[in-house]
Amino acid sequence: MPRTEESALVKLAKQGNQDAFEALMTSYQKPIYNLCFRMCRNTEDAEELTQTSFLKAWSSLPRFQEDSTFFTWLYRLATNTCIDFLRQERRRNTILQSVSLEHDDQFTAQIPDVRYLPEEEALKNDLRQSLLRAMDELSEEHRSILLQRELDGLSYQEIADLLGLELGTVKSRIARARLALRQILLHDGNFFEGTASKESRAHKGGDA
Repeated sequence: MPRTEESALVKLAKQGNQDAFEALMTSYQKPIYNLCFRMCRNTEDAEELTQTSFLKAWSSLPRFQEDSTFFTWLYRLATNTCIDFLRQERRRNTILQSVSLEHDDQFTAQIPDVRYLPEEEALKNDLRQSLLRAMDELSEEHRSILLQRELDGLSYQEIADLLGLELGTVKSRIARARLALRQILLHDGNFFEGTASKESRAHKGGDA
């Protein structure tokens, strides 16, 4: 949506015009839903988080200072909404895990049967699941920023603008997120020290 059109709709929405806000929702519902789905990987939760984000935006609209685009402000709000949700889920799961499971067979039945898949496809699926599990162990902030960088392909500056962070903060947070993910994969046996990056190999070679 062009900046001028967005700005005009925001001004009308601030005056209580629900049709203007509906137009903003229609324009940005898909990217906000995609963000929520990538964060929680569940369609129902993503739909609910999307609606929650727009409800928060509507109630907070009078406080929107328009020092950024409406979409940037909305994206930041939706990201924080997802982070809050994931924190609550993490706490809830921690409590549930402290209770012994009486029906382990129910959980075993949820594991996909890969016996009849081609070997390479089964391996790819296993690696993908390992990566997703490792991503789940990251902090909510690290998961969010890593998805934006690695999956969305956003630049450091774009992420900084979207999240309202300093460029240096974004770079250091992404570096810490990558390191944390690597350590999780190493701990789980899904990453090997021998698969060092070109930069690491070059650095080691220079030290020799």
